[in-house]
Amino acid sequence: MPPSTTTVTTARPDNNDSKKTTKLRVSKETEMDTAPLPEFKEHDFFWTYTEEPHRTRRMAIIKAHPEVTKLCGPEPLTKYVVLGVVSLQILCAYLLRDTPFLSWKFFLTAYIIGATANQNLFLAIHEISHNLAFRSANANRAIAIVANLPIGIPYSASFRPYHLTHHKSLGVDGLDTDLPTAAEALFLDSILGKSFFCTFQILFYALRPTFIYAVPFTSIHFTNIFAQVLFDFILVKTCGWNALCYLILSSFLAGSLHPCAGHFIAEHYVFDPPSPSAKDPMTNTPIPETFSYYGVLNFLTYNVGLHNEHHDFPAIPWTRLHKLNEIANEFYCDLPRCESWVGVIWRFILDDKVGMRCRVKRKEGGRKVGGWKETEVEA
Repeated sequence: MPPSTTTVTTARPDNNDSKKTTKLRVSKETEMDTAPLPEFKEHDFFWTYTEEPHRTRRMAIIKAHPEVTKLCGPEPLTKYVVLGVVSLQILCAYLLRDTPFLSWKFFLTAYIIGATANQNLFLAIHEISHNLAFRSANANRAIAIVANLPIGIPYSASFRPYHLTHHKSLGVDGLDTDLPTAAEALFLDSILGKSFFCTFQILFYALRPTFIYAVPFTSIHFTNIFAQVLFDFILVKTCGWNALCYLILSSFLAGSLHPCAGHFIAEHYVFDPPSPSAKDPMTNTPIPETFSYYGVLNFLTYNVGLHNEHHDFPAIPWTRLHKLNEIANEFYCDLPRCESWVGVIWRFILDDKVGMRCRVKRKEGGRKVGGWKETEVEA
């Protein structure tokens, strides 16, 4: 269906509708052209019947500003940032080798430095999954494995195919592993449940994909696991178990109640859904399902906050996303946005109108990248 035929269902009346929809167009003509509204279902996800909006906006931006395509391509700075952050984490692990695990010095170093550094490495791997560190596919796979080392657990090889499918199949139930499952929505739909999710969300993001579908085990996965096990072994032998515990604790805290972890929720959770007939004024696409954040924490996180820009142009690296926004600002300036990652975490937990079901879902569409051919997984 074309974008003009979409509808989104939600049973929750929202007092903030007017605030969000002031930036979206609603017309009687549009409402008449849409397909019949689906049944309203209480305590359900927001279901839509059109493709994700980013392809439509990308085509509109390229038509209006063809020069944006020149922003695509690898960013040479990425590899140096990765090597610097990896070195920082190895240094911290070495310096804490004799510090008691149950001490404020150990915990605060892991939370303030370690979690921030490992969140940066999570997002370096995210960036590299789009082949944006080198032109060579093998070089990108290699630097991703290096970025993985201070995380303590091998995951970079598996992350890439799941993440690329997230782009190709945004919101598609059974394909987009970024979506909460029905079981998560059922059991975590309370303040206590959402607090549990936010505290342990790194585990949900790590384990959820394996319960939805499996990717083929390739030589890249073997190399990733071998390099990680060898690194962990050498670290324990030379610095002791405390050093490895520091790295793993840093990874856990990076995906827990940490300011930078707010991006996990801010990117695609719909906090204030507009009316089903609301449209993006520039592209006539439906309810926003991706939200950008333009705050200072982008400096630590490869500009992942510019998430609409990233989904519109996954081939543009982190250093040029602000330039994309500047060139095509009329496409982004009126979109709903996230103002604070910390505020997102607090509201997600405490607001009884916001929860695991506040995600746009599609019954069909999208695809697994390449049908999971080994050559594409390794490309």
